Amino acid sequence: MKRKFIDSNVFLYAYLRPRRKLSDREKKIKALAAKIIDDIEKGREFVATTVVHLSEVLNIIEDRLGLNCSQDFLESILAMDNFEIFPVSVEDYQVALEISTRFFISINDALAYIKMKKENIREIYTFDKHFKNIADIVILPDPKEYE
Repeated sequence: MKRKFIDSNVFLYAYLRPRRKLSDREKKIKALAAKIIDDIEKGREFVATTVVHLSEVLNIIEDRLGLNCSQDFLESILAMDNFEIFPVSVEDYQVALEISTRFFISINDALAYIKMKKENIREIYTFDKHFKNIADIVILPDPKEYE
């Protein structure tokens, strides 16, 4: 099974309850995110992320839903055989700074790109529009599905 990178925003759209009424676009994104997570949880997708992206999700879940939810989330991720977590080094951050500047993307998006290239991953689950700035990766789901 081919690995795909999963960006932190997919988890957040899937797990967090909105604090306000969602737009139709946001409702579509939330439903797509829930489907992606369901496929991962049922072992139909093999995904990878970095410790940085995972940490982003854990911090936000803890802030919004509490420490126990954050711990439960991490425990479930660590128990999955179809979920890989890549380390991030100081050198990765140095390269990410260059990529961030070149492609006009955030440092964490640049880290995702670096790890994708290193691990020969071409597809990313994300709802972040900035990845459109990078021609050699495929954004999933196709932004046309929710724009």
